[in-house]
Amino acid sequence: MPQTVVITGASAGIGRATAREFGKRGADVVLIARGRAGLDAAAKEVESLGGRPLVQVADTCDARQVEAAADAAEQAFGPIDVWINCAFTSVFAPFDEITAEEFRRVTEVTYLGFVNGTRSALLRMLPRDRGTIVQVGSALGERAIPLQSAYCGAKHAINGFTSSLRTELLHRGSNVRVTIAQMPAVNTPQFSWVRSRLPRHPQPVPPIYQPEVAARGVVHAADHPGRKQYYIGASTLATVWANRLAPALLDRYLARTGFDSQQTDLRPPSGESNLFEPVDRPGGGDHGAHGIFDDSAHSHSFEAVLARHPAAVASVLALGAGVAATAKAALSRRVHANAA
Repeated sequence: MPQTVVITGASAGIGRATAREFGKRGADVVLIARGRAGLDAAAKEVESLGGRPLVQVADTCDARQVEAAADAAEQAFGPIDVWINCAFTSVFAPFDEITAEEFRRVTEVTYLGFVNGTRSALLRMLPRDRGTIVQVGSALGERAIPLQSAYCGAKHAINGFTSSLRTELLHRGSNVRVTIAQMPAVNTPQFSWVRSRLPRHPQPVPPIYQPEVAARGVVHAADHPGRKQYYIGASTLATVWANRLAPALLDRYLARTGFDSQQTDLRPPSGESNLFEPVDRPGGGDHGAHGIFDDSAHSHSFEAVLARHPAAVASVLALGAGVAATAKAALSRRVHANAA
């Protein structure tokens, strides 16, 4: 029997690339997003790769729409085996330039959309005592950066919500599993359609990875949901450890570099944003999985290989902690010397 996999945010970016990966397996893939053009294109890709697609147009911030999509999924393909929450939206701007309506919208989609998807998945998985939920998280859920306060807040909330849920599942002895795949900077179309008030075109903070790297990480997490979370990309791991060992120093570093590192030399996008309405509606075109940073994005990740070998990861983490502690001590001595 093929797997039944539900993916929110499946019309572009990581969700789109993940749909392709499951299509290669011959899975039944339920594609949920707002943009019809992107969904239809994703469905064609899944089918061409050997899978069976089902398109469901839905806004994940609306629990009723998500629940209707879940019903349609099981009517078409049977019990849901894997549910992947990936849909999001964002605003690039200093916090005081983001309106209350914009901040609420980012939170409703990027955080509550995950809550709604998780609820619909659990309603079906808990009675059967089986199933896997994968939350597509971010390094920014561990370490916030400037200009993305709404998105960072939502990703932090996903971590807290999922940790709470995990303990509840452990308490009841459930065989339903939930895990998080924490992502690095990824070359997705969001940087060209996100709402931005920056003077230049936004970009992911380098190093940048291709969506296929992220998708392989999501699939691995779905196959091995026993771990609490997976860090996709060496930069994600480095960010987590730097924040744990020297958060105040990292604050200062990001205050100096975090504005320029999130902007290119290009003019800001001139088109509409996807904050309240999809930009890939009929007539608007399909945006695919990739953004405009193909020339600088990595197609492989050394850490992704390590993730399949936990003993190696432990060794790398121990080494990284030692190096980071040494660097922190050296930097602290330099700061004190300069102060004196």
